[in-house]
Amino acid sequence: MPTILVLVLIFIILLILVSCIRIVPQAQAMVVERLGAYLETWNVGIHFKVPFIDRVAKRVLLKEQVVDFAPQPVITKDNVTMKIDTVVFFQITDPKLYAYGVENPIMAIENLTATTLRNIIGDLELDQTLTSRETINTKMRSALDVATDPWGIKVNRVELKNIIPPAAIQDAMEKQMKAERERREAILRAEGEKKSTILVAEGKKQSAILDAEADKQAAILHAEAEKEKRIREAEGQAEAIIKIQQANADGIRMIKEAGADQTVLQLKSLEAFAKAADGKATKIIIPSEIQSLAGLVTSVTEIAKKSETEN
Repeated sequence: MPTILVLVLIFIILLILVSCIRIVPQAQAMVVERLGAYLETWNVGIHFKVPFIDRVAKRVLLKEQVVDFAPQPVITKDNVTMKIDTVVFFQITDPKLYAYGVENPIMAIENLTATTLRNIIGDLELDQTLTSRETINTKMRSALDVATDPWGIKVNRVELKNIIPPAAIQDAMEKQMKAERERREAILRAEGEKKSTILVAEGKKQSAILDAEADKQAAILHAEAEKEKRIREAEGQAEAIIKIQQANADGIRMIKEAGADQTVLQLKSLEAFAKAADGKATKIIIPSEIQSLAGLVTSVTEIAKKSETEN
């Protein structure tokens, strides 16, 4: 029997010793009290407490936490009532202040967020509220961070999750957005038609310029061809005259070499003049010697014809 009691006593002592050992995990802290008064804060690692005297009053999570609050009704400067729900990111920096600063920290943060949001939105009109989210977030974070500092809480970020205006305002906004989209569509269509008209006009202009350039080049080429044709014809006529004159000169030279007298030479020259003027409206001035010779030839011809008739 005494052995059993000893074993039970040893077991109870072991349980008490084990209960006095505390291991604090990473990103956590423990607030320890002795006889109901704050003693110390245990951080990560193994710790020992005095049995029946010390106790762990609160376990504190040091990670960043996120709290999503329900939509809060707020009134803008132009008396429009809307609902806004917020998301708060906070982190506990002082476990002692967090444990003893406020009874319900989450509820306190929610109420503080609602009142701060009403104060900020009350200075803004509807349009400013819808377009100034970043400004509202910054102001709220700054205000909440200052207010929660005595509680050992640091507010890292505040976000407006959703802004819900009244149904009538939503309908008016949708109509306004539709009208704006239709206006932009009309502007884009007009711009497209304008660009199309400009491009067509530019195309016609370029076509007219190209046609004029083509006509100009064709006229130049035609004039060049006509000029070349006339030059070729003149060169051909000149060459023909030169060859005729050369042939006549060669004939006269051959007659001279054969011993012909001056009268024959003059007659040959007259024939050359006649051939040169053949088919041309050319006035030829014949020397007086040749004219006399021609008259003599005519007289001799007539006397010969009369003699033949008498015989």
